[in-house]
Order: sequence, then structure tokens, then C-alpha cells
Amino acid sequence: MLHFKSRQLRRKSARLSSVAFLHSPFCRLVTLCLLSQLSWSHTMTDGPRQRGNASADWDTASESSKDGSGRVALKKEIGLVSACGIIVGNIIGSGIFVSPKGVLENASSVGLALIVWIITGVITAIGALCYAELGVTIPKSGGDYSYVKDIFGGLAGFLRLWIAVLVIYPTNQAVIALTFSNYVLQPLFPTCFPPESGLRLLAALCLLLLTWVNCSSVRWATHVQDVFTTGKLLALGLIIIMGFVQICKGQYYWLEPVHAFETFQPYDIGQIALSFLQGSFAYGGWNFLNYVTEELVDPYRNLPRAIFISIPLVTFVYVFANIAYVTAMSPQELLASNAVAVTFGEKLLGVMSWVMPISVALSTFGGVNGSLFTSSRLFFAGAREGHLPRLLAMIHVKRCTPIPALLFTCISTLLMLCTSDMYTLINYVGFINYLFYGVTVAGQIVLRIKQPDMHRPIKVSLMWPVIYLLFWAFLLIFSLYSEPVVCGLGMAIMLTGVPVYFLGVYWDNKPQCFDTFIGKMTHVCQKFFIVVYPDMGESRNVGLQQGPKEDDDELGKALNPSK
Repeated sequence: MLHFKSRQLRRKSARLSSVAFLHSPFCRLVTLCLLSQLSWSHTMTDGPRQRGNASADWDTASESSKDGSGRVALKKEIGLVSACGIIVGNIIGSGIFVSPKGVLENASSVGLALIVWIITGVITAIGALCYAELGVTIPKSGGDYSYVKDIFGGLAGFLRLWIAVLVIYPTNQAVIALTFSNYVLQPLFPTCFPPESGLRLLAALCLLLLTWVNCSSVRWATHVQDVFTTGKLLALGLIIIMGFVQICKGQYYWLEPVHAFETFQPYDIGQIALSFLQGSFAYGGWNFLNYVTEELVDPYRNLPRAIFISIPLVTFVYVFANIAYVTAMSPQELLASNAVAVTFGEKLLGVMSWVMPISVALSTFGGVNGSLFTSSRLFFAGAREGHLPRLLAMIHVKRCTPIPALLFTCISTLLMLCTSDMYTLINYVGFINYLFYGVTVAGQIVLRIKQPDMHRPIKVSLMWPVIYLLFWAFLLIFSLYSEPVVCGLGMAIMLTGVPVYFLGVYWDNKPQCFDTFIGKMTHVCQKFFIVVYPDMGESRNVGLQQGPKEDDDELGKALNPSK
């Protein structure tokens, strides 16, 4: 009996020691390195097929109570205001402050440029309306990735996820963070450019700080988003008010119909199409709320409401901010400026002109936060479907935040900061990103045909997805015609995901030693991050299998050895 108790004490001590070691800085570094090497999970449901034999890994937590039923799950803490903040904050980045000249440059006149801003805003609203129906019909986090996977199959969904993981989100977040650091450091280097190393270091600190905030609490992250979205709207409101003041003073030369359509270069159909493409990219981020559907309070009501509020608001801000700019600057001055809002402030705000660069910095800081928040949910959804390492589908037992997915997002962005090819990569994959918008909206029509009786809390007229697809096809064909090499390289980058899918996801019969190694590493990382698979409740049809609670029970014993 004494021998048995002694053996129990030794086991408890060993467990405590292992947990202490797992929390050491060295082990943290090793774990993060190994995380990037983890294989895709084999536990996946693709249609009627059940993949893998590791169903014991996919289970629900039993050691913590977060929803009153003894389960750990994603918290529904995103209300209507925060939902609007996510959409507006992700759409309005630094572009409207820094370089809204892409549309004007290609439209060839002020009047046509304003028409382009209005039309692209309307088309964006139509696309968002289609996404609203898909979001409440397939109420899963992951946005267009989840919709494409469910409608067109695992390979199509994986390619959408692959290009997002590999290039889109790491590069976008890195560029926004660098813009933030540039506007923060520029006042310290008035006669020269800030050093490149300083820019990248401050951008990395920005990413690490916001990753920590997002790991700590969903509520903290949404509060940061709300505050900085309000700040950027106030700054743009100031620009718009100053524009109205200029109009009242009679400074509206370029807004008079006689002068608004004066061209500074001949009209060209190719250039006009390019201006529509630039305008569409400026509205990018309108679909980000669909990535966090499962964390929305009452998503059936708040998802469409947030879309109906946010898209018209952004369109209003974009149009009237551009009107304000041309009341203080000629088209030539606007095109020559590297930071339009700063030039505008210097002309009209006098000693208060410092407000504009600070506004740009705050706007980009909020943009990094919003992108981290939503992209981590995309990676979380991909891991839950079996398309990314299983660890990324886990959430913290107390904070209920997807810490592994957030760290994965942060690390991939930090790696992108170390390369000088970010802007080139963005050009290559921008076409692919826009391609999947159309594929997703086309999926709405396919779903209507394949499952006409499916419950749809919101059901829009099929006229709207058809209008969106016609506009989308026009821009896509023009992009292929005008930049075939860039579009071809983007397609090539995307298609590198095909062999990865078949080797990592589709191939079932991997060597047993490989499966065992990956399982053990996932288990070690699970204890290290103190994370478990979330309880999906009634939505377990997303690809998880109900299984025994071995992993989470072991985690509970490690955390509470007295039990």
C-alpha cells in the first residue's frame, strides 16, 4: 500500500515537473519552431468519407466551465457595434489617407473618379448582401473558405485557405504594420527616411503587442477595434467637414460639372476598367465579419445588420473624403502627393496639421488588430476542418481564445517582414483573392439549385449575385488581358497547394510512426498552450468527430494533479 502511494506521488511530481518545463522559455521557442512543421490533420469529413483514425484527438473539453454546461467554447462576445467596427475597421485602412489616387489616375477626371467610387461601393454592398445570406445559411466561422469548401468540396476550399495562409494575410498585415511604423517614426527623421531596420522592428513590436491583446481576451480585442475604428472615422469626419467648409467658401472649382469631367489625360476603356479594379480593392475587407460568425451575438440578426450599416457608411466616407480632397487640391497636386491626407492637413489645418499623420498611424494600428483577429479565425476554421495542423483548432481553457492560431498568424507575418518581396507577392495574389470572391458568390447560386429547400433566414433575389458576377467577370477578364504574367504567377502560387492537399489531407494511410509522432507533438503543444478542442454544440457537422476525451482528460490531470 505504501509502495503504491509512493508511486502515485512520484507520478504527480513528474507531471508537475513536465508542466513547469513546458512553460520554460526554451521550450516555448522549440514548440513554436515545431508548430510550423506540423502536418495537416487527417481527421476530416469530406462528404460521406470519414478520414483518419485519430478521432480521439477531436473531442470536447470537460475540465472547464465557460458556458455554464462544463464545456469550453468560443464566446459570443461580438455585438452589433463591434461587428460594425470589424467591417469598417478592416475596409478603411491607410489607403484613403495615403493614396486614394489610384482611382483618379486611371479614371482621368474628377467626375468619373467619384462615379467609380459610388459604383464600386454599390457593387461591394451587393457582394456583402450575398455573403449575408451565405453567412446565416452556413453559420460557421471561416467566411468564404467555409462556404467554398462546403459547396465545391475540400480541394477548392483548401486552395482558398492555402493562398490566404501562404501569402495574402501575412503580406497584408506586414504592409499595414510597416505603414504604421513609417508614420510613427517619420516625425523623428524630418530630413530623411526612417531606417529600414527601425521600421521593421517597430512593425514587429506592433504585431506582438496586438497578438498578446487578442490572445488575452476577445473583449479586449473588440474594444481595441472599436476605439481605433472610431478614431479613424473621426479623422475622416474632420476631413469631410473641412471639405464642406471649403465648398461654403466657394472652393468647388473641380466639382462643377463643367470642370469635373475635364480630362488630364485622354479617356481609355482599359484605364477606366483599371480604376474600377482599384476601387474594388479599396473596399477589400467587407467580408471579414463572416470569418467570426460563431462569435457573433445573435448572428442571424447582427450579421446582416452590421453589413447594411457598415457598407453604406464606408461608401459615404470614401466619396465625401475624395470630394473634400479636391476642394483643397487640384487633380495634379493630388496625384503628386505621397500622402494625400497629410498634404490636405498642411493646406487647411495649419498648426493642427499633425492630426493627419497621427490619424494614419492610429488607422493602421486598428487595421493590424482587425486583420489579426479575423485571419486567426480563418486559420482556426481551416484546422477544425482538417486542412491545417490540428493544434490550430484549439482554444485556451479559460480565455476561450484561439491562441495557437493567433501565434501562427503572428509568426507568419513576422517572417514576411524579413523579406523584401512583400509588395510583389501582393500584386501576384490580389487577382486570386478577387477570383475567390466571385467563386463564393457563384456558390450561392449553386447552393440554391442543389438545395432549394435549405433553411435560409435571409434569402436575397438571385438578381443580386448575377449582377455581382457580371461586374466580377468584367474585372477578371480585363485583369487577365492587361496583366497576364502577374495573374499567371498568382495562379501558379495557388496551384502549389494541390500536391500539398493530396499529400497532407487526402492521403489517409500515412506511416503509423508519423501519425504517432504528430499525435505526441500535438499533445505536448496542447499542454504547453493549455488549450483544448472547443465544444461545437449543434454545429459539430463542420468536420469534427465525437470521440473519447483522452487528450483533454490528460490535460486536466496535468493542470490539476490533485484530482
